[in-house]
Amino acid sequence: MNRPQPILILLLALLALSLLAQIVPLYTDWLWFGEVGYVDVFVKTLSLRGALFAAMAIGVLIFLYANLTFAARTAPPDVIWELEDQLGLPGRVVIEPLIRRFMPIVLALISLAAGMGATVHWEIVLGYFNATPFGSADPLFGQDLAFFVFVLPFWRLIHGWASTLVFATIVLTLAVYVLQRSLVLTTRGPRLAAGARTHLLVLGALALGLKAIGFWLDRFDLVFSPRGIVFGAAYSDIYASLPVLGALAVFAALCGVACLAQIARSGLRLVAGGLIALTLVWVLGLGIYPALLQRFRVTPNELAAERPFIGHNIRMTREAYGLDRIVEREFPADEALDARALERNGATIKNIRLWDYRPLLRTFGQLQEIRTYYKFVDVDNDRYVVNGEYRQLMLSPRELSYQHLQSPGFINEHLTYTHGYGAVVGPVNRVTAEGLPELLVKDIPPQSASGFPKITRPQIYYGEQSNEYVLVKTRSQELDYPSGDQNVYTTYNGSGGIPISSFVRKVAFAVRFGEIKLLLSNDLTDESRIMMHRAVARRVRQIAPFFRYDRDPYLVIGDDGRMIWLLDGYTTTDRYPYSDPVAGMGNYIRNSVKVAIDAYDGSVSFYLADPTDPIVRAYASAFPTLLKPIEQMPEGLRRHIRYPEDLFAIQARKYATYHMLDPQVFYNKEDLWAVPRRTIEGRDRDMEPYFTIMRLPGEQKEEFMLLTLFNPARRDNMIAWMAGRSDPPNYGRLIVYNFPKQKLVYGPRQIDARIDQDPIISQQLSLWNQRGSSVIRGSLLAIPIDQSLIYVQPLYLAASEQGALPELRRVIVAYGNQIAMAAARAARLGDLDARSGRAATGRLDGLRRRAEAARGGPARPHAVEVRFPPW
Repeated sequence: MNRPQPILILLLALLALSLLAQIVPLYTDWLWFGEVGYVDVFVKTLSLRGALFAAMAIGVLIFLYANLTFAARTAPPDVIWELEDQLGLPGRVVIEPLIRRFMPIVLALISLAAGMGATVHWEIVLGYFNATPFGSADPLFGQDLAFFVFVLPFWRLIHGWASTLVFATIVLTLAVYVLQRSLVLTTRGPRLAAGARTHLLVLGALALGLKAIGFWLDRFDLVFSPRGIVFGAAYSDIYASLPVLGALAVFAALCGVACLAQIARSGLRLVAGGLIALTLVWVLGLGIYPALLQRFRVTPNELAAERPFIGHNIRMTREAYGLDRIVEREFPADEALDARALERNGATIKNIRLWDYRPLLRTFGQLQEIRTYYKFVDVDNDRYVVNGEYRQLMLSPRELSYQHLQSPGFINEHLTYTHGYGAVVGPVNRVTAEGLPELLVKDIPPQSASGFPKITRPQIYYGEQSNEYVLVKTRSQELDYPSGDQNVYTTYNGSGGIPISSFVRKVAFAVRFGEIKLLLSNDLTDESRIMMHRAVARRVRQIAPFFRYDRDPYLVIGDDGRMIWLLDGYTTTDRYPYSDPVAGMGNYIRNSVKVAIDAYDGSVSFYLADPTDPIVRAYASAFPTLLKPIEQMPEGLRRHIRYPEDLFAIQARKYATYHMLDPQVFYNKEDLWAVPRRTIEGRDRDMEPYFTIMRLPGEQKEEFMLLTLFNPARRDNMIAWMAGRSDPPNYGRLIVYNFPKQKLVYGPRQIDARIDQDPIISQQLSLWNQRGSSVIRGSLLAIPIDQSLIYVQPLYLAASEQGALPELRRVIVAYGNQIAMAAARAARLGDLDARSGRAATGRLDGLRRRAEAARGGPARPHAVEVRFPPW
């Protein structure tokens, strides 16, 4: 009788170890949330998850215990049944003690598993209890959209939990009845004891009642139907599936009543008849009838039948992605640029980006990494005022790469090499005589040119890449930066990190990271701190995992010289009725959050950027101290807020289809657009949006904005371009400029083809590629100037051997039917004055004469007539 005791002891030991494994991460996470100042977020989240765990575990335990105990204690039938059993199970004398002994253990394990599974759905519960109305209704049921975003998922969750519990209870109850011989299979057929029969019929009625609720909830999910010509409820969904689901809900409820009525009657005829009728209605009503309706009623007159629902899809998709806020204007694409137009747009021309981030990263790596353990992993584009000029600059932080340490180990990885150092900053269009980028900030320690803020805190403890943790304020020397053959050491002087002064904390972090040296090291003092979650994207997600975040945090150098990371946060859902979804994201998005992370002390601030968004208002209600008003962001940071790239790319792709407002035009795809594609590094890819500083037609000054282009579908000419504005007071506004449809405006792929076909340019490129070097073609940028459009593409030359420096050697400009290529010199691109028109003409005349000499005849007009600044 005592044999099961060791098993029970083992289970208890495993339970204790699992609890300990949970306590250590919880304790260290609590300390970390205290460091970043968001303990209330941690406590609220943990409390909600704990409440879900307790409610689910207790509910499952009570329900299962009540049913299984009732089944186990049901009076056994005649002993003859056991003799007739065909399954060959052990006798009740053997099984009943085992059931009594192991049932509590099994129920406890099931309850704990159910409780743990429930905790992952805490965001749905949080949204339900903090739901905020959208103020607009869906076109089918007339419900406020908050019902679909916040309420319906909660009801679905509760329904799913209840259905799973009842189904599992039926299975376990059947198993107990079989083991107890209350249900036996005999040669005369199955035999069921009266008490067991009543019990199972009650459970069956409950399951059918839940199925009726499920059918009723399925009606609301029709607004997310993917079966029609567009996303959302279509003709067959509304006129076939919707009434059938209502009928199925009624049939399922009646079947449940039949189960209860069957208790007072012998046999199972009522139940069997009800289930057969339910199955027939289910198969015919949801499978065959909608298909027949679609084929014989919808398909012959598809546009007429689906027209209203196409309209719903267009309207709701535009609202969900903010496309309804886009302002459309006409752009004539004139070819009337002259010296005065160039002079008016001097700031636009001076900020045309000639440095592409791909070759630029290689160049930065060769010139400015200084040591092998420093790496440049990204280049950010932003705008600054330099010596009174509004300039677009490139910034790349110099981060520490732990994979490139020559001697990795506990001391080096966690105590000595703790941070990156400084950044490289340069204008997007400045080139030295050697074809290399001109830099405003460079070297170690960082040296800033006149007019640019000096970096006062160059240490990067928190960046885009990091290891698990570092220890600061220790007795070990902490490398600050290399200086010649020597190293300069430092001691951290900020507030970042968690104090580990107590033995308990050292034990906790030693267990968390599996590192015994945290306990044994003599380098730790009472002032030592441990820094973890140092990768900025992971750090932010750890605090607020319910937001989505942009893929690219970007660095800002503040007026006070501190380096701050800015990251865009999004609210998304996949529950927006009729809105066409994006794979992996959902079908609604807003850039509602801006996050600032200090690169030195790791402090994190969340700012509410879009208070009109109902989803972010729900989270603000749940976590009152999480989000600050955007007005509280320091002015030096607010100047660097920019339109989010990921959001802009999603909106551009949706607008390529959903600019068509007429359902008939939409149905026929008469005006379908696409983002242009180009061959980049041997692969055909969509053109990436790009930042630039330019003056929009009709505006008085230049702005920093994000641009992308559109082609007609399956054609290469340009049809429109979109701009996302970043500067106040127009931040967040989108403008689309449409080209005349009766006029040919060359697209990027056509410009690429014309460059390849130009004899002078192609001859020069072929010559370079045959001399042990390779030509790298940079991004092809379309730059609107007044009512005209120019294309600019830089060319880089690099030696074929590994580690070669890409040098900017040529710039190609296309304007209308004209193409010119000229050397990229140290002078600024587009240094214009009142005489620039004559200067440009003279230098391009020189280019023409050289071309004539090379070809033995006069140059084609396209190499002469371009009135563009010299390079």
